[in-house]
Amino acid sequence: MDYTSPIEETFKMLRVPKITIAAGRRHTVGLKSDGTVIAVGDNKCGQCDVSGWRDMVAIAAGNVHMATNTGNAHTIGLTSNGTVAAVGWNRHNQCDVNDWRDIVAVAAGWRRSVGLKLDGTVIAVGRNNEGQCDVTGWRDMVAVSAGDWHTVGLKSDGKVLIVGNNRYGQCNVNGWSDIVAVSAGYLHTVGLKSDGTVAAAGLNRHGQCDVSGWRDIVAIAAGSHHTIGLKLDGTVVAVGWHKHGQCQVSDWHDIVAVAAGCAHTIGLKKDGTVVAVGDNEYGQCDVSEWRLG
Repeated sequence: MDYTSPIEETFKMLRVPKITIAAGRRHTVGLKSDGTVIAVGDNKCGQCDVSGWRDMVAIAAGNVHMATNTGNAHTIGLTSNGTVAAVGWNRHNQCDVNDWRDIVAVAAGWRRSVGLKLDGTVIAVGRNNEGQCDVTGWRDMVAVSAGDWHTVGLKSDGKVLIVGNNRYGQCNVNGWSDIVAVSAGYLHTVGLKSDGTVAAAGLNRHGQCDVSGWRDIVAIAAGSHHTIGLKLDGTVVAVGWHKHGQCQVSDWHDIVAVAAGCAHTIGLKKDGTVVAVGDNEYGQCDVSEWRLG
């Protein structure tokens, strides 16, 4: 009989998705079916040093806004026993997660890490200048996401909580309801509703919040200035900044998961292969040889 860990059982109970691809500022991370992890792209801070990771069930890649001309990033991995590993830049202690326990989901933002615990509470470490780590009072959470300066949490009742920078209204989600997934970008926030429509709040300078016409969406991903939606039929839609071709996904098909980095987009296909478009200056889109299934 196949063994399923308590953490994986919790995934099913809470409907927490198993995150198998993640995109950072200049790197991309993939979780293989055997629990090992691979990464490509900029490794200036060791954010791609994941070859020794084993028994992983979820991953997250820290992002950095395009205007920040650094390779400062980190990568988070969640093991099947609820512990967490981290590699990469640690100036703000965002990789100090070795003592975390009973974690069921992780998120990596700019200079911080966020963990969702088995009991529905949330913990965070790292830069807190804008209050983006002030999550100790959160309860009954089922998902978390981390943008550059704000942190988003999804409650079991479909409501959304946000802390951090709200300069562009990216935290104005009080009226949202029936949300089943959340994703935080640089200065915008996206929520997937139970009816397959999508809500967005925050900076819309590049049209990254123009999602009101989307239908039949089953997953979302927010990059720095673009937003990705995975449709029920396995096709993908995108809005927002397109300077590097990161929204060129109209010909994708048979996709089962999506991830959005600063200026690149990743898609996992049904057969376990991976596709990518967008900025590839550091090889972060060199995933054509990957087989995650």
